[in-house]
Amino acid sequence: QVHLRESGGASVQAGGSLRLSCEVSGYTFCLAWFRQVPGKEREGVAVIRTRGSSKHYADSVKDRFSIFEDKDMLYLQMNSLKPEDSAMYYCAASRDWQCTVVEMNQNAFPIWGQGTQVTVSS
Repeated sequence: QVHLRESGGASVQAGGSLRLSCEVSGYTFCLAWFRQVPGKEREGVAVIRTRGSSKHYADSVKDRFSIFEDKDMLYLQMNSLKPEDSAMYYCAASRDWQCTVVEMNQNAFPIWGQGTQVTVSS
């Protein structure tokens, strides 16, 4: 059984930085961050192959966000934040050993946290 719990969401000004954390209990093969704005589809932000170096980012966050893991924690370092980054951010996990970092479809991740809100003001 895998459980995920996010934290770190906050309100920040544009240009600022924020680090989201996700406590991961259980064995996984891929971990990801998604985000969702009310009325819109959930969007993949970044994916990492656990215990490896493979990572993948959405074009909208490339060079600004960084996904990394440390022991039982998953992190999303967000720099140069923009108002359009405002969303509920979710940590997600896959226990499929065939999961790939390029798969940012939410259907590939059956395990989800409860979300943490990020608001970026201009």
